[in-house]
Amino acid sequence: MRGCMLDQAQLRSAVLLSVAVLAVVAGDASSQEVTYARDVAPIIQENCQQCHMEGSIAPIQLTNYDEARRYARRIRTKVENRVMPPWHLDRTVGIQEFKNDRSLTDEEIEKIVSWVDNGTPFGDEGDLPAPLDFRDPDGFKLSGEFGEPDMIVKSESYTLEAVTQDKWFRPVTPTGVTEPRWVKAIEIRPIGKDTKTITHHVLAFLMQDEENSEYSVGPVITSDRGGSMGGAGLFMEWAVGKDGEIFPDGAGKLMLPGSQIRWEIHLHAMGKLVDDAQVELGVWFYDVGDEPKNRTRLRMFDARGRNGLDISPDEMAVTQQFHKLRWPTRLENFQPHMHMRGKIMMIEAMYPNGRSEVLSRVDNFQWNWHVNYIYADHAAPLLPAGTTLIVTAWHDNTKDNPNNPDYTQWIGWGDRTVDEMAHAWIDVTYLSEEDYEAEVAKRDAMKAQQSSGPSGSPNH
Repeated sequence: MRGCMLDQAQLRSAVLLSVAVLAVVAGDASSQEVTYARDVAPIIQENCQQCHMEGSIAPIQLTNYDEARRYARRIRTKVENRVMPPWHLDRTVGIQEFKNDRSLTDEEIEKIVSWVDNGTPFGDEGDLPAPLDFRDPDGFKLSGEFGEPDMIVKSESYTLEAVTQDKWFRPVTPTGVTEPRWVKAIEIRPIGKDTKTITHHVLAFLMQDEENSEYSVGPVITSDRGGSMGGAGLFMEWAVGKDGEIFPDGAGKLMLPGSQIRWEIHLHAMGKLVDDAQVELGVWFYDVGDEPKNRTRLRMFDARGRNGLDISPDEMAVTQQFHKLRWPTRLENFQPHMHMRGKIMMIEAMYPNGRSEVLSRVDNFQWNWHVNYIYADHAAPLLPAGTTLIVTAWHDNTKDNPNNPDYTQWIGWGDRTVDEMAHAWIDVTYLSEEDYEAEVAKRDAMKAQQSSGPSGSPNH
């Protein structure tokens, strides 16, 4: 009987102890409730406020708690579906290391979702992060890294009526360059908020006289298909969502005396008269005498296929094109370009030995965010001569596509926003065989060091 009573007493003690432990755990969990001040504000501040502030490009502001709470459900949807911040790369395949990765981590997304689902609590005001000093929303985005541009080239201005057909404005502007200069970064930006709303895209072609060499305008053709838009003289392309182009050490673009910029500015009326719409090009140079060894060129890798875009009403379409590289090449970035029905774009490399791999895949393309995915220097694809780049595009012309203006229409290639395109803008750096082998050896050495771990810790 005594043993039974002891067992019952021990059982009661165990139950009471369990209850106490559960109470402590619950208290800890309660104290760790996700709040705006401690958890959400730092995420929004670091990843959202530069665009979601007065005078910037976003339609709503997210600079304080009241604004974030007002749009909490919208924020949750955009973040959970990885639409915002704009980084639409498939995270399950291909290269995942970039210079400009603005995506949220899984943990950050979970915090925002939890905060919204639990009633958007504010928390302790003392947990709020200190305000950040943001750059001028009308300034150059790369100025934070490089300072103000060494040179600015402005287009002529254009007045766009409130209601009119799309316009393509093609003025020519002298650069003012008086000696050969190598470029390490470039950025195009529309001037003023009204111009930002009507500018669909901008192409800047560099027009200059060059001697005939393997690196000059004439003979340089990226692939065996040739005929790409802009040829070797395309200096930069801009569309909404693109910050600029940054070239790795030892590579860049060359500007010569007497050069000019020929603009192509695609303007789309938005119901408001815009006077003096104008864009400008900011250029950051290498120091005089600091000449990179390799020259980078912006090329268009088509994905329309031999038969072009032929998208039937209320159907999906997949097109593909192959580009055989003539020289050893390093790809500096990947920027898909499609319009309102664009859904997915992928680039693959098929090597001369027959092996193939996916380099990058955007599986959540957003036509109003043309993100330029700039590879980290140590991760940028190094491709031997004879490699075939395969570019594949998916278009969704069905009623299920919320961006589709009219699923009953047949769609083909065209310059208008309601037409379609399918290509990737890629900065290509050509390498000599010697430089290519040296880069491969450098990568192999880095991988070997990483696999061996720190010195003295062979099993780390």
